[in-house]
Amino acid sequence: MLTVEEFNKIQEVENKKNIGIDFDGVIHKCSKGYHDGTVYDDPIDGSLESLKTIKEMGFNIIIYSCKSRSDRPSVNGKNGTEMIWDWLEKHNVKHLVSDVVSEKPRAICFIDDKGYRFQNWIDTIKFVEKIK
Repeated sequence: MLTVEEFNKIQEVENKKNIGIDFDGVIHKCSKGYHDGTVYDDPIDGSLESLKTIKEMGFNIIIYSCKSRSDRPSVNGKNGTEMIWDWLEKHNVKHLVSDVVSEKPRAICFIDDKGYRFQNWIDTIKFVEKIK
């Protein structure tokens, strides 16, 4: 069993080495949204080259996707995580990715098409009012 100090040290290292990247809309075009639950589309322009660059910088790439949630139905006998790994292999980038998960991992930053860069609550509330 780890002590709190040991756990915190591991977490600190992971937070500095990991970059979390959303799959749909960031790597995979996902032009039809959920569609039929499959991973059906092409890569977003520049995404595969960027994965290689990020890996060469020394980061662990952890892809997160709601497709990987355990409550999502299987499609053609595969769950979302398996479909994502298959897509990564098809596009010859599987070796660049450390993991595929359903939730945001511990990471130094997240690359996400639906993210909002928090600076302060006043600007955040203004932003939320605009999208309402």
